[in-house]
Parts: sequence; C-alpha cells; structure tokens
Amino acid sequence: MARTDLVELPSTPRLPVAAVARRIGLAVGLVLFVTLVVRLGRDGYADSTGDPIGVLDALYYASVTVTTTGYGDITAVSSSARAATILLITPARILFLILVVSTTVEVLTEQSRDLVLKRRWRKRVKDHIVVCGYGSTGQAAVADLVRRGIDPSEIVAVDESRESIRLATSHGLVGIVGDATRTEVLEQAAISSARSVIVAPNRDDTAVLITLTVREHNTRAHLVAGGREQENLHLLRQGGADEVIDATAAVGRMLGLGTKAPAAVRVLDELLDAGEGLELVQMTCPDGGPDSIPESAHLIAVIRDGSRLAPAATVKANIRPGDQLVLFRESTTAEKTD
Repeated sequence: MARTDLVELPSTPRLPVAAVARRIGLAVGLVLFVTLVVRLGRDGYADSTGDPIGVLDALYYASVTVTTTGYGDITAVSSSARAATILLITPARILFLILVVSTTVEVLTEQSRDLVLKRRWRKRVKDHIVVCGYGSTGQAAVADLVRRGIDPSEIVAVDESRESIRLATSHGLVGIVGDATRTEVLEQAAISSARSVIVAPNRDDTAVLITLTVREHNTRAHLVAGGREQENLHLLRQGGADEVIDATAAVGRMLGLGTKAPAAVRVLDELLDAGEGLELVQMTCPDGGPDSIPESAHLIAVIRDGSRLAPAATVKANIRPGDQLVLFRESTTAEKTD
C-alpha cells in the first residue's frame, strides 16, 4: 500500500512549534496567576491539614483547580476568597480548558485537512512533470519551466532531503520525500501518468537507476536526464532517456567560448534564460506552413521524424505541417515589460 506520508503539498509556511509553545506559556501563566491570587488571599483559604497556605500549597491548589481535578483539600472559606474564585480563578479555569481543547482540535483539523488535500491531489494529478532531484540543477530546471509558463502546481519534486522538499513546496510545487530510485516513491509522484520527467540527481549511477525505474513504469513520458561523466551518457540513453544533457561538457564549452567570444556567451546565456530578452523556443509548424511563423521569430532548425534538416534556410520552403521548429525570438515577457 502506498504511503501517503511521503507527499508534501505546497502551503504557507507555519511555525506549529511556536504556536504550541505560546499556548503552553499561556497555560502556565494562568496557573501562576491563580497561584498568586491564592497566595495573596491565603487568609481566606483553609487547608484540610490546618496548616497555613504556603507558596507550594497555592501552586498545588492552582494546578488542581485549572485542570478541574479539585480534590477539595484546600477550599475558599472567606467571602473575599470566594469572590476571587468566582471573578478570577473560574475564568482562568475556563480559559485553560479552552487552550487545551483548541490545541487538540486544531491538530486534528489540520491532520484531516492535510489528508483530504492529498487524496484530492491524487485523484486529479496527471500530465504533470516529475523532477527527480531538487538540488541546484533541479531547482534551475524548475525555475526555467516556470519562466516558460508552467504552473508550479503541475510540477512534482522528488528528493531524499526533507529540507529540499520544504523548499520545493514553498515555491508552490508538490514534494515527495524519498529515494527516486525506489518504485514506491515514484508511485507517490504518480509517475505512470506524468508527461515529462527530469532526472537531475548528484550522481550518474543514481541518474541511470532512476531512468531505468521511470521507464519501467512510464514508457510514454518525455524523459530528460543530466550526466556528469562522458562515459556514463550512453547508459542514460540505453536506459530510456529521450534527451541526455552533458552537464560538465556544457559548462566547459561555455567557459572556452567565453575566453574567445565573451559576447557570444552573453547571447547564449540570454537565449537559455527564458523570459529575458531573446529566448529559444520549439513549436510545431502550423497548418498554414512556414508563412504562419511569426515574423519576429527566426528559424534555426527543423526537426522531422527525430532528425534535423539543415541548414534551415535551404529547407524553409519545404517545411511541412507537423514539423518541429526551433526558433529564437524576443521573449514574450520582455515584450510585455517594454
């Protein structure tokens, strides 16, 4: 049976420990308040032992009174003591009970609400994006998806680190705390109904195992995996990754290009950063053919049946509806800003 406690839904950050501590402090304050009332009016109270009312006796009376235990061995005998009991101690007793009951009810309500929300999410989740590994790479991937118009609620982050998942839920994502190489954890992320999967752990062997596990449960999802060592990239492809990103080589190429052509690096960085100036996009050729392509977009490549037709300029007239077009254009976000 699936474990529902792995799922972390996005929510407003709360400090339950601080709330409970505050209520405990109020309860202790009420006990001390009653103790002070009894201690100051000790002449109006009688102890069954006949001894004078000391501080410990007053504290004992306060504790058994506010908790409604009331053993009756210390009682109010004077009119002033009884008035103090009615006007001060009884309201304190009621407030103490309210604090105890409200804390219990709030905990039960919060747990019930959380359970209902998780069940509701499980019923409606489909065609979502699963990000396996919410470290620096996974966070950058999610940030790019959001800038490209993906709603954070459509993204599920899976990571063993509870701190990483707390960060993910604070960004509006659904989080799964667990090892993405394990089937039961991926099932929590509804992997079988995902449309895309990003594999971005910190180790290549983990990436390969995640890729194999994902493909076992979902053969149609578009799977993008990142690798750090050249010798491991073919394992990711063999494991079922549709796209394999050589993270180390990509950074190295940018560093080398930055040495000889720093302006080109700035342009490439702008192209890769969605929502800022120029951006790279992929679209399906409209039914109207290449004439339907917006004039502000510049065609870079045409993909047909998984292969690139090049150079793009020589095949533009032969573009067919359904071809995948890679273009760069002015960011729609930048256009709105202007």
